[in-house]
Amino acid sequence: MNTPELIKICGLSTDEAIDAVIGEGATHMGLIFFEKSPRHVSIEKAAALSTHAGNRVQKVAVTVNADDLYLQQIVDAVGPDLLQLHGKESVERVDEVKSRFGLPVIKALAVSGAEDLEHAKIYIGKADYFLFDAKPPKGADLPGGNGVAFDWEIMDQWPADVPYILSGGLNLENINDAILHSGAMGIDLSSGVESSPGVKDTRLIREFLRMVTQKDECVE
Repeated sequence: MNTPELIKICGLSTDEAIDAVIGEGATHMGLIFFEKSPRHVSIEKAAALSTHAGNRVQKVAVTVNADDLYLQQIVDAVGPDLLQLHGKESVERVDEVKSRFGLPVIKALAVSGAEDLEHAKIYIGKADYFLFDAKPPKGADLPGGNGVAFDWEIMDQWPADVPYILSGGLNLENINDAILHSGAMGIDLSSGVESSPGVKDTRLIREFLRMVTQKDECVE
């Protein structure tokens, strides 16, 4: 298995989880600012977590249809390296956010079939990164983090020269197949390393990252 260029563990809320993520070679950590999510952190909490992480990892602020005021508060307090827009933000909104805040933008898009990939192409040249997640189950409150996967082989229909991050239902059991069959340059994981919704398991984080980065140390 080839090690992805970008390895992101999302929905962190404790110093211990951050230390596990950084210690085992993840390149990015995600902090979620969406109150309906069990992984939501306040701006004050996120600022403390960001300070703990320092410059040891790239920090991603994950928002859902956030307005400029909320984004400004996050940027000022947390100092993220990237902004992830995980809602229904338009191409114009992506442009606005990039222009206003001067940070790279990850546009997250929910997919289940080829028609969703066609829609995603309108963001090419606008978003700095693409993140493809599974469409949430009917009636779900969360746009991501639902532990649901999609058919990774449909990614064969995505332009080969536009790299992307794969998300949605990734875990220890399926990560090898996901990387092999999707061709993604990056992976994003949240619920797959949790003991319950929103509660990160540092043992699972270490085990997962050691597998992905092809380290052969024994898991404690």
